[in-house]
Amino acid sequence: MMLKELSEAFGPSGNEKAVRTILRQALEGQVDRMWVDALGNLHTERQGKSRNRLRVLLTAHMDEVGFMVIGHDDSGGLRIRPIGGIDPRVLPGAIVWVGPDRVPGVIGAKPIHLQERGEGEKVDPIRQLVIDIGAKNKEKAQEAAPVGTTAVFATRFRELGPTVIGKAFDDRVGCAILAALLLGEPPRHTLHAVFTVQEEVGLRGARVAAYRSEPDCAVALEGTIADDLPKEKDASPTTELGQGPAITVMDRTFIAHRGLVQLLTHTAEELGIPYQIKQPGIGGTDAGAMHRVRQGVPSAAVAVPCRYIHGPVGMLNLADFENCSRLMHESLARLTVRTLRRE
Repeated sequence: MMLKELSEAFGPSGNEKAVRTILRQALEGQVDRMWVDALGNLHTERQGKSRNRLRVLLTAHMDEVGFMVIGHDDSGGLRIRPIGGIDPRVLPGAIVWVGPDRVPGVIGAKPIHLQERGEGEKVDPIRQLVIDIGAKNKEKAQEAAPVGTTAVFATRFRELGPTVIGKAFDDRVGCAILAALLLGEPPRHTLHAVFTVQEEVGLRGARVAAYRSEPDCAVALEGTIADDLPKEKDASPTTELGQGPAITVMDRTFIAHRGLVQLLTHTAEELGIPYQIKQPGIGGTDAGAMHRVRQGVPSAAVAVPCRYIHGPVGMLNLADFENCSRLMHESLARLTVRTLRRE
């Protein structure tokens, strides 16, 4: 399963090489064009078979949240800062891989029996945490992981009945779906599919990709928040596992093109594909950068719900994964120039 290989790959923002290598090997000879730009985005292209074909930009970001080493303690601990948004509550005791050679480490904090009264009720900020790689002293730590070395959560992919757990489903699940679309039957429209870099630190790769592509429209494929467990009383979740792919109408970075949203929802309803509307105003995707490029690009975002996102272990439902892939395939087959008109 490509999702497993992608999930376990080492790829924090700015260091996506391992993920890019997996995708290049899978797509070699299966697309009409493939190249890497100066920022590290992996561009692919499949020519459409329709006479009135559109140029559709599809993106999924390769990077994951992680950490960067910014210094070393005398005791051999690695001082860190986050790459992307990470909740410090989930960090103490988490196992990580440090550097592309995957040196194992543990995120350490003050032991509970050494804490002052009330101190255990507070969350340690990341600046107070260290990664312990077993180095004897500062010099050994510097040798093993110099300043600038990156780290990610060390989580193995596993199947749990109808669900799977792993790391970096944001957005390796989008990468897996996009790769499947490229490996499928010839598309109606020309697909410029880009596996982007540095989404977690500012949608940087997507901006470059959209400028290069000059597309008629764009869709970001994502793994998004599912906060259905644990649930507070009367709380409305952003999305729920098992309820189908999530379609964005608005988040913090863009308002989705109404015609594309209608195409996605009408396709789902026509074919009996379950779907849900992501709670508006939350999060952001590559679409936030793509829709603002050049003269403007009609954009949408479709995502697979994932629990415990940006943490050591994520969970997604395989049916949601398959339904998201099917929804995108069928929607692209129904896309027309009329879909993109502004009334």
